[in-house]
Amino acid sequence: MCGIIAIIHSRGVKKSVRQRCIFNSRLLRHRGPDWTGVWISADGKSALGHERLAIVDPLSGEQPLLSPDGSKALAVNGEIYNHGKWREDFKNWPFKTQSDCEVILPLYEEFDTQLVQHLDGMFAFVLYDETKKRVVVARDPMGITTLYMGKHADGSVWFASEAKALQTDCATIEIFPPGFIYSTETGMQRYYAPAWWAELVPRGDAHAASKQRIRELFTSAVRKRLMTDVPFGVLLSGGLDSSLVASVATRLLKEGAVGAEWGGKLHSFCIGLKGAPDLAAAQKVADAIGTKHTALHFTVQDGIDCMRDLIYKLETYDVTTIRASTPMYLLSRKIKALGIKMVLSGEGADELMGGYLYFHNAPSDEAFHKECCRRVKGLHMFDNLRANKSTMAWGLEARVPFLDKDFVNYIMQVDAAEKRPMRSQGRIEKHLIRSAFDTKDDPYLPKEVLWRQKEQFSDGVGYSWIDGVRDHAAHQVTDEMFAKRNERWTINVPETKEAYMYREIFDELFPHASMQHTVEAWVPMWTDTKDPSGRAIKNVHDKAYTGKQAKL
Repeated sequence: MCGIIAIIHSRGVKKSVRQRCIFNSRLLRHRGPDWTGVWISADGKSALGHERLAIVDPLSGEQPLLSPDGSKALAVNGEIYNHGKWREDFKNWPFKTQSDCEVILPLYEEFDTQLVQHLDGMFAFVLYDETKKRVVVARDPMGITTLYMGKHADGSVWFASEAKALQTDCATIEIFPPGFIYSTETGMQRYYAPAWWAELVPRGDAHAASKQRIRELFTSAVRKRLMTDVPFGVLLSGGLDSSLVASVATRLLKEGAVGAEWGGKLHSFCIGLKGAPDLAAAQKVADAIGTKHTALHFTVQDGIDCMRDLIYKLETYDVTTIRASTPMYLLSRKIKALGIKMVLSGEGADELMGGYLYFHNAPSDEAFHKECCRRVKGLHMFDNLRANKSTMAWGLEARVPFLDKDFVNYIMQVDAAEKRPMRSQGRIEKHLIRSAFDTKDDPYLPKEVLWRQKEQFSDGVGYSWIDGVRDHAAHQVTDEMFAKRNERWTINVPETKEAYMYREIFDELFPHASMQHTVEAWVPMWTDTKDPSGRAIKNVHDKAYTGKQAKL
C-alpha cells in the first residue's frame, strides 16, 4: 500500500497547487517511504501526489501512472490481485510497468466508471481524465484501504489516504465510504451492493454452508494475497484467525505457489507482555505448522509512551481501536526493521462469523445476523483502520484474506442459525469455520488452538495491558475533569477516564471541527458494560472481570 493525495479543480496558480500537493503529501510519507511522485494537470488546477511503498514491481512501478497518450493520470493505494488476468485480456495495451495497479487505466478506457466491478483487491484510487476534465475516485468494498475526502473554501475537492493531509486546507473533512465511486458528473454512488447488504436473514437449505467450499474460498483468498516481489510474513497471535491464515499460507508455500525466492519458509511474528496468552499459543502454532517464528515483548510503559504518536497515526479516539493498535504498532516497527514489507493478518473473521464473545448473548438469529452485517459494514472504522494505519505507520503493508470479496459474500449468505454460537448446545463462537478446518487427516492446526476461546487482541497480548493503561488514565484524568466531560464534548462523550484521555490527545492533534465526526465508538451489544474488552462479557469469557472491575 501507499499514500495518495489529490487536489481537484483548485483556483490556485499552478506553482502553488504543485507546492501544496508536495507539502501535504509529505504528511503521508510514513505510508510510502520508497518514492515520491507528483503530477499536475495541463491547466495547473489539479494535482495527484503519491508516496510509494514498493511491493509489486519495486523498480519501475512509480506513480502517478499515465495512460499512453498522457491524458489520464492515476494514483493508487492498494493491490489489485487479478491484474494478471487483465494484462492477458489487454495484450495490446502498451503497459509501461509491471505494477498491478496499471491495469486500472485500460479498464477505465474499456468500462468507464464500471471498472470497479472488475477489480479484485484492496484499493483507493484517484484517476484524472484530462480530456473530460473529470475525476474518478473509488474505494474497495470492505474499506481495507483508508481514504478521506475534503472540500476547500475555493470549491476544490481534495482526497487523501489520511485526514491529516487535509485538515490544514479543507473546510470540511469526511470519510470516503467503502464500496463507493465518485465522479465529477455523478457525485458519490454505491457500486458494491451484494445480496446480504439488505440484511435479510439467510435461512434454510439454500443457505447451508459447505465446509469444503469454505476451505476452497479461504485458500484462494490467501493465495491471491501472496502476490509480492518483496519479503513477507504473517502476524500470528495464536488466535484462530491469524493461525488459520498462517497455516494455509504455509501449505501454499510448501506447494511452491509463491515465495521460493524468500527461502520457501513463512516468517511469523507475535507480540505480548511477558507471560501473555498469545505468546504461548502462537509458539504452539508456529511449532505445529513450521514457520520461522519471532516473538517480541513490550511493556505497559512502552505502550503508554507511544500513545500520542499512535493516535496521530490512527486518527481515532476509539478505545478498542487504540488498545488493540498499540501492540500492533510496536510489532510493525520491529518487523519493518527486519526487512519485511508485507504481512498477512486475520482481521474480519469476527465480524463475518459473529466471533466476539458478546455474540453469545444475541437474542435471536435475526439479531445475530443484523449485528454481523453492522460489524462488517463498519469494519473501515475499526479493525481495518487499525490494521492499515498501525502497520503503514512504519511502511509495512497488511493484507487480510478473510475480507476477500468472494469469501465475504459466501459467508454472509450462510444460514444465521449455522453461524450463531450457542453455549447450551456446545457451539463455541466461530464454530462453523473451526469445524471446516477441523480435518482428521493432515490437520491445519492443533486442536487446542483451533478450538481456543476468542481473545480480543488487546486482551491476548497480556491482561495487564488494559488494566495498566486504565490505571494510567485514572491518574491522568481527575474526577473533576471527568465530571465536566459533558460540558467539554457534545459528540461521542467519553464514558470512562481512559476514553477521556484518548479524546483529549486526539483533540490536541486534530483540532479541525470535522475530525470528531470521522470517529465512532466500538461498543458491544447485549451487555451493560461500558468496557469493550472481551473479558468484560460476564458468564462467557473464561477469565472474565469479576466484582468491581466488571463495572468499569
